[in-house]
Amino acid sequence: MDLTYSNLFKTIDLRKGLQLKNRVVMAPMTNFSSNPDGTVSEDEVNYYIRRSKGVGMVITACTNVTANGKGFPGEFAGDRDEMIPSLRKLATAIKEQGAKAILQIFHGGRMCPPDLVPDGNIVSASAVAADQGESTGPVPRALNEEEINYMIHAFGETTRRAIEAGFDGIEIHGANGYLIQQFFSPHSNRREDRFGGSLEKRMTFPIAVVDEVVRVVNDHAKNPFIIGYRFSPEEPSTPGITMDDTLELIHALADKELDYLHISLMEFDSSSRRGGDDTRSRLELVLDKVQDRVPVIGVGSIQTAEDALKAMKTGVPLIALGRQLIIDPDWVAKVKEGRESEIETKLDLQGQDRLIVPDPLWNKIVTSPGWFPGVE
Repeated sequence: MDLTYSNLFKTIDLRKGLQLKNRVVMAPMTNFSSNPDGTVSEDEVNYYIRRSKGVGMVITACTNVTANGKGFPGEFAGDRDEMIPSLRKLATAIKEQGAKAILQIFHGGRMCPPDLVPDGNIVSASAVAADQGESTGPVPRALNEEEINYMIHAFGETTRRAIEAGFDGIEIHGANGYLIQQFFSPHSNRREDRFGGSLEKRMTFPIAVVDEVVRVVNDHAKNPFIIGYRFSPEEPSTPGITMDDTLELIHALADKELDYLHISLMEFDSSSRRGGDDTRSRLELVLDKVQDRVPVIGVGSIQTAEDALKAMKTGVPLIALGRQLIIDPDWVAKVKEGRESEIETKLDLQGQDRLIVPDPLWNKIVTSPGWFPGVE
């Protein structure tokens, strides 16, 4: 190994007592490839096995915590106990490759396609449709307080299932415009009760989910169990989440019993649109606010070993690879073995079998120009 990249292979101890063997994480990515009944497919298991050998931690695609939270076709479910054997199969496959297995849990809220949820009943913090480019999505029904409390409980229940299935931890998906973010956002949350209004009140639901997950872990986990939280720093809409809003949220989260915070970015060195300090990147602003209280995972268009090194020079202790691990599942091994010059950065359009990518995901990639390098 080129010692230039040795920092990528240092171990890191998390709050709950688990140690990651290196600083590289597989980012959560939807793969559209589960069975129709919500169980994990064999193709999915093989896809994860192919990518779990080198990284220190694998964060799975999202799993819905309630039946009306399903955000994607081919999404595996975590909303009922019958799914535990399916989840166990995935956790075991990842862990057998030497990586920590983290289940990402979420509810799609107003972003759920109506045909994927019971009776097409789309719900959110308020009855405000999502902006979708030149159009808007369906108008969701605002959850009442009893339903909100049930939703908080559901995040805890899916955490319990993850524990029983043998996962090493869960990631609360509070990013990318889904339900938790919808409660935090002034665009989607127009409530006037304790769950909406001021910035502090809009933080009530995300913090309540974290507290419930922590309670469940303390009550049910016999071994150290990782809890992470993913967030998006800003929204393009007006009104919408600003960088200043997010810095207040992560300031509160950093004092919770979390093992990491995971920022969702397209470019790891991108600057803020509104709020914050425009002379520093969003990632640098987050690191400054957190002040080493909890590790941060940085992500966003990291392709080469040099990109990873540049990201880590910001001070971020962990980096996540998403599309790059689909393009080159051997990324970590190549860097560790001094073969970083052999890293593939464009998708081999003839390489589906070699890369072990399930048909639904592969078809989505090759029919979406610009999503992956090499796909025109």
